[in-house]
Amino acid sequence: MRFFSKKKAVVAPPSYGWFGNYDSWESACLETTGYDQDNILRKTWAALAQIRDGDAVYERDSVLFDKKQYPFPLISCLLYIAAKNNNKLSVLDFGGSLGTTYFKVAEFMNPLDLLTWHIVEQSRHVEIGKKEFENEQLSFFYTIDDSMAKVRPHVILLSSVVQYLRDPHEFLTFLSSLNVDYILFDRTAFIKSGPDRLTVQKVPPSIYEASYPSWFFNEQAFLGHFSDYYVMADFMSYVEGESELQIDGELAGYDKGFLLCRKYEK
Repeated sequence: MRFFSKKKAVVAPPSYGWFGNYDSWESACLETTGYDQDNILRKTWAALAQIRDGDAVYERDSVLFDKKQYPFPLISCLLYIAAKNNNKLSVLDFGGSLGTTYFKVAEFMNPLDLLTWHIVEQSRHVEIGKKEFENEQLSFFYTIDDSMAKVRPHVILLSSVVQYLRDPHEFLTFLSSLNVDYILFDRTAFIKSGPDRLTVQKVPPSIYEASYPSWFFNEQAFLGHFSDYYVMADFMSYVEGESELQIDGELAGYDKGFLLCRKYEK
């Protein structure tokens, strides 16, 4: 009698997504093209110009969609903060592109008595933003200090940005030191277990041709920077599929957000 065993199917590794476990930012950069490429800015600019002009309804990561996908956790948090501040809201949107989140939530902010939305971004984004996208609510700044010198924000918003910083923990320490009443994180990548992990993210060409270093954070260490704050709310990403992220083709992380509220001395 002869026995036959089925061969296990060989699954090809994914071509796009997150890969590796790098020991330094420099080593990851050697295998990436970087985030500050002209093609990324050009595509983002073109997409958001259509949103601004009413020729398209929704944009995410430079891609246009036929139907809006509302970030309701963000909207709820922003309206709560406005309610605590006499129906007024001042947002400092760090890494906010040319208004990606602003255009997603602006219609829900219409009942407010006052809305100011400051975006702090890379210099080329700021130059284009000032020329093409500024309005009575939306303004662009080169640094957090420049923005805060103009208006002290009720909340600092960081959506899918901290994981792309060279020294994120240094930045988080600085962020905590600003003593803003609320800090709102969204679409931030965390590792399911273990310490921070530095990967390379390869973007599908259907979005744009790019790759860049990308962190997955240990959640406890991440929140450890904010001893003067408490977590009022946490929530998973509103984007389908981001609650489970794969590294090297294996489930290893997730995108999550937090609303942090500053503790007050009594």
